Amino acid sequence: MNPSFPTTRYQGSKRRLLGWIEAQVGDLPFESALDAFGGTGAVSYLFKRMGKTVVYNDLLACNHQIGVALIENGDVRLSAGEIEKLLPLPFASGASPHPPAPSPLHGEGERSAVTPPLHSVERGQGGVVGFIARTFDGIYFTADENRWLDALVPRIDALPDPYARAVARFALMQACLAKRPYNLFHRANLSLRQADVTRSFGNKTTWDAPFEALFRRYAAEANAAIFDNGRANRALRLDALDTPTGCDLVYFDPPYVSARGVGVDYADFYHFLEGLMDMPGWAARIDTASKHRRMTITRSVWTHAKTVTEAFAAVMERHRHSIIVLSYRADGIPSVETLIALLKRHKRAVRVFTQAQQYVLSTRRTQEVLLIGI
Repeated sequence: MNPSFPTTRYQGSKRRLLGWIEAQVGDLPFESALDAFGGTGAVSYLFKRMGKTVVYNDLLACNHQIGVALIENGDVRLSAGEIEKLLPLPFASGASPHPPAPSPLHGEGERSAVTPPLHSVERGQGGVVGFIARTFDGIYFTADENRWLDALVPRIDALPDPYARAVARFALMQACLAKRPYNLFHRANLSLRQADVTRSFGNKTTWDAPFEALFRRYAAEANAAIFDNGRANRALRLDALDTPTGCDLVYFDPPYVSARGVGVDYADFYHFLEGLMDMPGWAARIDTASKHRRMTITRSVWTHAKTVTEAFAAVMERHRHSIIVLSYRADGIPSVETLIALLKRHKRAVRVFTQAQQYVLSTRRTQEVLLIGI
């Protein structure tokens, strides 16, 4: 068995750099690793494949579920039959908006999907209208796709096994990303998918693929990636500044703040995925004044130029007794020189590795930097 990390369209993933990162950390003396900004889980997955005890951490609930599915989970998969029973029938245009009746999973008497809870639907003319269909009409997905999501999410939520639930959520999130222009939820741009124009970007074939086909594809990729490395790995959901100490190595890949002082806010980019993790509480968190129905913004020290340097200093101080490995962009705030100086407060030596890199949605090439404090 040779498991590999699934494909992902999540911005900032280190999936393509895993070989380079492994080459730089492979000779370091560590048996346990904390991935403090876990994101897609790609680097945590690398450490897991290296046979280390891994602690994955990410503050976003949607990212945390990736860590549960691929890092903490060692053997729970969704069978083809379970996937078929989990998926609602596709909605044809003009079909009844009633979500299809759920069917049992795993056999008689074992865990099964349930009727969608009252928070997800309301009665309207012609039948049941789900929360996603009501709230995001014409924003991210088509009306039929919204109704399909409304029918699927409660079925996933009803799975009592947390690992099966996390695998299903992983597949759902990847399917949602694949159908989005730019793979983001930063603006109401469904029209980009639907316009009949010559395109210089995007993948219309994937955009137009049925949700259920994409769900099956990504569930299969997740299943193939799941393995047990013989260690008690964990997935946490904490602010990086609150992560537990004591691991031999700590890896940081924080949000990027550009030289112009503009921070990458993953909570804003992926708020729709975050909402899918908590349907009952989603409505209360939506900024109704925003055209794309984003969630109310919570200020983060990691996304603002005035606070990010102090945050780096604090997290390095917290994990000063561990080997510190930091992934960074050469053109960010704080500067690479500043980060090296911060590391040298606690480390006798700092290794610096660079690799040319062009990032998604950027026309400018820059350098990926790996700093290792030992």
